[in-house]
This record gives sequence, C-alpha cells and structure tokens, in this order.
Amino acid sequence: MSGPLTGLRVVDFSRVLAGPLCADTLRRLGADVIKIEPPTPDISRFAFPRRGQVSGYYAQFNSGKRAISLDLRAPGARGVALALCDRADIVVENFRAGTLASFGLDYASLADRNPGLIYVSITGYGQRGPWSARSAYAPAVQAEAGLTANSWRHYGAAPSAQQTDSMSHADLYSGLHGVIAVLAALHQRGSSGRGQHIDVAMAAVSVAVNERLHADLAADDLHDEPAALGATDTPFFHTSDGETVTTAGSLVGSLTFGLYVRAMRRPDLLDDPRFATASARAANLTDLQQLVGSWVRSFPTRANLAAQLDEAKIAMGTVRTVEELANTDWACTWGAIEVVEDRSGGSYQIPGSPWKFSDATANDAGSPARYGEHNHDVLAEIGYSDADIAALIADGALPPPPPGPPSTLNLKEAVS
Repeated sequence: MSGPLTGLRVVDFSRVLAGPLCADTLRRLGADVIKIEPPTPDISRFAFPRRGQVSGYYAQFNSGKRAISLDLRAPGARGVALALCDRADIVVENFRAGTLASFGLDYASLADRNPGLIYVSITGYGQRGPWSARSAYAPAVQAEAGLTANSWRHYGAAPSAQQTDSMSHADLYSGLHGVIAVLAALHQRGSSGRGQHIDVAMAAVSVAVNERLHADLAADDLHDEPAALGATDTPFFHTSDGETVTTAGSLVGSLTFGLYVRAMRRPDLLDDPRFATASARAANLTDLQQLVGSWVRSFPTRANLAAQLDEAKIAMGTVRTVEELANTDWACTWGAIEVVEDRSGGSYQIPGSPWKFSDATANDAGSPARYGEHNHDVLAEIGYSDADIAALIADGALPPPPPGPPSTLNLKEAVS
C-alpha cells in the first residue's frame, strides 16, 4: 500500500519549524517533498544536539525530503525554481510576507503558470494587515495571542525571563493547520480544477486553539464563580510504588468532584461543608488533596487504581519521560518512535506516524538529506542535462555546502 497523497509533489521553501512540519506531514502522507535551501541553509541544520553532520532538530522535521540548494539571486536559479513549481501540486513557504514575490515566486506569478497550484504561506500575522511585516517566532506570537498571559494566570506565576513554554505551540499548531487547509484545497481542486493561496497566521491559529477563549472574552455575568476558574487544573499524586500519576479531572470543578466521590466510594464527602461548593473546595484544597492522595496510596498497584478510576470515568496517566514512554509496550506496538540515520554511522530517534490507515500506509521516517544532496537528481527529472547543471554550478545558482562540517560552524556564520 502507498500513502494517501502518493503522486503529489510539494516544493518546500520553508525553514525551521512551522513550514517544515507542514511539508513533513504531507510527506508522511505520501507526497514527494523537495526542500529548497538558499546559500545559508535552514538554520535548524546548525541546532543542537547533533551527531556527525546532522542536527536532531533538522532530522526530526526534514527526514525523507529531497534537498536541493538554490541561490535565487544567481542567473538561472529562478528558472529552476519556476520549473519545479510548474510541476508541483503544493508550495509551502514561511518567509516574511512579500519575500518570495521579490523573486517572482509569489502565488499570483506561479498560479498564472500552474493554475492548479496550492500555495501555503505561514507567517506570524498573515499576508496583509497592520502586522503583516512583523517578524515572528513562537514565543513572540504566543505572547501577542494571549497564551503566555493565560499560562501565567493559570499557574499564578509572575512574569520572569524563565517562565516560558518549552514547546513552540504556535509553530506546531500552525504547521498542522496548514496541512488541514491543504487537504481541504485538494478536495476543492478535485471539482474546480483550480488551486488557491492559503494564508495561515500563527497568531490566528493561536487564537483558534485557545479552548478557553469563550471564558476569557465572556461578559462578567457569564463567568463562573472565581473558584471555578481553576476547574481545569489536574492534580498529581504519588502512588504506593513511588510513581507520580495525574488524573484528568479537577478536584475543584463541580462536575469532576462528583466523579472522585464516586471513585472513592465516599458519598459522605458531598455533605462535608469543606467540599460542598467549588469555592469551599478551593479554600480547602490542601485538605482535599491530602484526602484523595491517601486514597490513591492505598492501592497496591497502579493497575488497581486505574481500574477504579476508570469505573468513575476518570482517566489516569503516569508521569513519564519521553525515554520511558519510548520503551513501553504501547510505543513499540504502535511504532511511536522511528530511527533515522545521522549520516555518519549513528542514528536519531524521532516521532513515528500518528495515524494508521486501513487502506493506505504512511511513509516511514526516511533519512535527513545533506545540503544540496539531490541537486542533480531533481534537476535531471525536470529536464536539465549534465551540461545545464554544470553551468548552474558555475554561475553560483547551485551553491555548494558551507565550508567545513556543520558541527564546526558557529551561529554567526550560519546566518550571515
């Protein structure tokens, strides 16, 4: 079986995270992805940790793509880019708005030559409007979109340089929303025959994934009582075997508190004045946590505890490191972790496919390409002869890798 998107070609002009994730997901679904890098390669090639010639960050989001190097400022390079886009189904880019237009590679120019092209632009604030020219990375966008303030409010933390999230949510969600939009556009193209431009704004995505937006913007008379603002908090407990578990339900929330009462076989707690209302439970949360924590530790095994919680419709999870998860029977059975080579005899572990199809198969991880590794193969596919390719190399359109192994290059050299 092949992937659902087998036969589609993606030209990937993007770098770092949101765009590469979008293109990588399309590749996992079967598309052939050609990654185009300028003379200063995707900066994620220089990220740490790294082994040999390849960074783990680059390997995770770009393995399996074919890579070509292209200096769009050089004679002949634009012709290569146009020839690739003429044969593409999808273009992915995440430059600042207007950047590719300066090379005649904007959607309007490409669609005039290839009307069926689906062109995805992922930027911080969209292609037009008062913030369209702003540079954007996930921490800045998350701050602008209210996610950072919500996090501080949720945890009761005062602002500090250290209080940020380890995950680039705005990038990750935007890459996946780009995929969703591409799939919708492919469906529409099936009936209309036309492609279209998809404008993905990381800030708009950050708003769209805010599950509490309705409460954040509700009128005062629609807000829950103040104590219930913490009703999405999930508690952590220590089990009798020394592990830490979390239960997916607040001890404060009126709906979820009843589930704990059921799981503990303690209906008397409903009549305890300390726990009779959300406000009372919030005021006496330490007592409530100690009470439930003692009950949790009374179980000889986590399996026994999980079974009783499950009866009350409370999900439980053990707090694990990613390394611990990777060694579970579930991860091995699902194929949650895949191994890719580091191009120097070693390997990285990266995420496997998150889907299983009944009549198709997702592509495996593949391997990370070296900078410009597929120049000859890709150009030969679109009609360039060996002599043509040699001429492009001579005039600088196909730049060689930066001097020295990537592990010896510093960041200034990588982005200069």
